[in-house]
Amino acid sequence: MERADKAGLDRIVVAIDGPSGSGKSSASRGVARRLGLRYLDTGAMYRAITWWMLRAGVPVDDADEVAARSGAPGLEIGTDPDAPTVAVDGVDVSGPIRSREVTNAVSAVAAVPAVRQRLIMLQRAEIDAGGIVVEGRDIGTTVAPNADVKVYLTAHAEERARRRAAEGLAGAKVEVNLAQQEMARRDQLDSGRATSPLAQAADAVVLDTTELNLEQVIDRICALADERVGASGAC
Repeated sequence: MERADKAGLDRIVVAIDGPSGSGKSSASRGVARRLGLRYLDTGAMYRAITWWMLRAGVPVDDADEVAARSGAPGLEIGTDPDAPTVAVDGVDVSGPIRSREVTNAVSAVAAVPAVRQRLIMLQRAEIDAGGIVVEGRDIGTTVAPNADVKVYLTAHAEERARRRAAEGLAGAKVEVNLAQQEMARRDQLDSGRATSPLAQAADAVVLDTTELNLEQVIDRICALADERVGASGAC
């Protein structure tokens, strides 16, 4: 990845929020690659903490216990969009954090204020340098409310479930239905939590990706960045 060198892009912050299956990860990495920016997957950070909690035998539905242990795991995250990494106590957990076990537990862990406080501090430390695309659920509203570009990605529930099933559930119809049920539960938990819920920032551009392919989504987000910094041809 080459560092952005066009005027304004080396300091730009692009915040991309939205629910699971909306296309955040692929779009965010694609935009970062095209613009030569860093990429931060905040969801991976919550997944990493959740993975550690599960491995340590911490009951993830016990908010007090999760809070008490939230500072224990050492966390490192890489921001290269071509090879994003996340490590816990020096161990690469990029693969394990994508398991169904972690997926179904992460909303409970992410709802704990102590966890969010710690990770938001780490996220802002990365964001403050600028030149970054950040994806998550509360970036435009909480983590980086002054982001230069805010996008809220969404898609029809059926399409989101189909995408998620294709990623890891072999795409069979029964599994798509299961994925949709699990995602609906997670949407409810993420949107209903008291601290930094999944929400659309008032000044975010809403982009429905249901009928769009990846390149079209990347094109539209890059165009917003181009317009923001006035760097014609940056995309």
